[in-house]
Amino acid sequence: QVQLVESGGGLVQPGGSLRLSCAASGFFFNNYAMRWYRQAPGKERELVARIFSLSGNTNYADSVKGRFTISRVNAKNTVYLQMNSLKPEDTATYYCNTVIQSIDYWGQGTQVTVSS
Repeated sequence: QVQLVESGGGLVQPGGSLRLSCAASGFFFNNYAMRWYRQAPGKERELVARIFSLSGNTNYADSVKGRFTISRVNAKNTVYLQMNSLKPEDTATYYCNTVIQSIDYWGQGTQVTVSS
């Protein structure tokens, strides 16, 4: 079965960095776009970044452009989110996502807290 397991969250001071990882299994990772979403308390889940399968092209939410970088290593079935210059408003639970045959699959999420 499809599994997505996020890791790498934590508490960081404003201006700091974190790298999130999402280990995927149960499907042919190379063939599918991967996404990172986040959800802050009381807010809707929002798309943060996306990376396509074959081209490796990426898209970012305006709020994270220039600060976050999504990447993938197909040989490791893993997608990453490098987050730099973190701000308090980046505080959220971050989720890994893929869509296979119109079905959304989600990881359990990893908490990122940006606070001094």
